[in-house]
Amino acid sequence: MDDLSIRDERIDLALSELNFINRYLGGNSTSRFGVKLLANDNHLNHKISILDLGAGSSKVLQNKISDVVDVYSFDLNFRVCEYLKEKEVKSKVVYGNALQLPLKEKSIDIVHLSLFLHHFTESEIISILKTSLKICRAGIIVNDLRRSWFAYFGILLLTKLFSKSKMIKNDGPLSVKRGFIKKDWQNILNQLEVTQIKIYRKWAFRWLVVIYV
Repeated sequence: MDDLSIRDERIDLALSELNFINRYLGGNSTSRFGVKLLANDNHLNHKISILDLGAGSSKVLQNKISDVVDVYSFDLNFRVCEYLKEKEVKSKVVYGNALQLPLKEKSIDIVHLSLFLHHFTESEIISILKTSLKICRAGIIVNDLRRSWFAYFGILLLTKLFSKSKMIKNDGPLSVKRGFIKKDWQNILNQLEVTQIKIYRKWAFRWLVVIYV
């Protein structure tokens, strides 16, 4: 899905299957846990604003907490943005580049990045996180893949057996290979000027990284 020239129904099918994967393989529950953690620790008792970078289908943040958050779905893929509008997802859709965020400092409560950062180099990840820290008031939630051979062969088998999307069959195993081990996060987070970070291992082969402002 890194190929931004693809703007047809292949994107729609891939996003639909990603919704299923996130629902049953920990994506939704991991992000909800992160939102509740940041909200409670920062005593956020108002309707929380969340910038969902690399939003994809944006379903990760639409289940069970949609009444207490305002989600801004931010994506560089034009077809993804059209998909979001067509499916009437409960979010405000913004087309743009995560490396050039057009937001003011402290203009959003939480920045959310789900299955997004593994698409970038380490220097780009650090740049995205530093910019995100400037624009958010409470913190950042990172929901991404934990790299392991077991996870790789697991997703390879699952997509081969059940996926109808060529993009998912290709991108699923590749994304796991691009995922993170704990040392990767330590190297990245050590380069940020933050005082509080929480890291959790979540189902299934997920990292939840919560970065406080």
